[in-house]
Amino acid sequence: MKAKLKTGSLALPLQRFFSEHLINQRSVSSATVASYRDTFRLFLRYMEKIHRKSPAILDLSDFTAPNVLAFLDYLEKERHNKARSRNTRLSALRTFAGYLLAFDAVVQTPQLQRILAIPRKRWERPLVGFLSEAEIQAVLQAPSPNCWTGRRDRLLFQLLYNTGARISEIIHVCVADVIQDQCQTIRFTGKGRKQRVLPLSKGTRRLLQSWIKENASQPDQPLFPNRFGHHISRSGAAHRLQVAIAAAAHVCSSLGKRNISPHQLRHTMAVHMLKTGVRLEVIALWLGHEKLDTTHHYLELDLAMKEKALKSLDACGTQSRRFQPTDQLLNFLDRL
Repeated sequence: MKAKLKTGSLALPLQRFFSEHLINQRSVSSATVASYRDTFRLFLRYMEKIHRKSPAILDLSDFTAPNVLAFLDYLEKERHNKARSRNTRLSALRTFAGYLLAFDAVVQTPQLQRILAIPRKRWERPLVGFLSEAEIQAVLQAPSPNCWTGRRDRLLFQLLYNTGARISEIIHVCVADVIQDQCQTIRFTGKGRKQRVLPLSKGTRRLLQSWIKENASQPDQPLFPNRFGHHISRSGAAHRLQVAIAAAAHVCSSLGKRNISPHQLRHTMAVHMLKTGVRLEVIALWLGHEKLDTTHHYLELDLAMKEKALKSLDACGTQSRRFQPTDQLLNFLDRL
């Protein structure tokens, strides 16, 4: 028998938050809904464990800043989440608090304002990793062309590098996204459901056309299916990349010491474009970055570019000179 929901129950506004606010009113993406859902699953199970109250009988008065802060500490100390994961969970809880503040008169305003005032934790942004030209070529050639899985993986990694797409964008590509102009371009739907179209190199086009012909693929079918015919998953793509890296390490020994994710192929393409002189704003458009600041961190990666800049300064004999104020300026400052 289901438990009856109280008037001040947390369940009713939480259900409205998802079904009405997020999905119907804001029309957020399924990925955002899933992220928020996972946050509240963790929060409700934590509250059940600590306060011995099942989620169905939790009250809005239980949704307080001390409980939220304790939950965030639990994520870091017991689940060993990093600051970025903590901030993601906090964002979902603060969004719900903002929703209650605007639409639900049952909860007291100070209680919600204290949740909204919980700060995000700062975290260190490490330098992103990328592969050298020799390393990326070894990875691209590693999958065997003699089996179906190897041919799929070759095309998958080639497209990841050619386009610099996010793995979430690549795995959701359908055949219709590449055959609209005889495989000359590929269409992606990225973050915020923004679409972009990128050209493909000749080598990538040949692999793509051969792959579609081999599988007699229909427009609505996934370009990269798993063995069940569904879109390959993120974990599946990451696993196949690890298999390729293990094989490529026999050719390029430096790969054996690296922890490489599919996202690093995106970084690799961006750095290689930067080294060939492509302007930073063009790279930002290529990657689908909404803000140019997101692309700036690629400037930090390549030591060769920094050494070249340093040598150009040395060649010009540039010396930094200390500013020497004029007498008039000193007199002006002295009179203040």
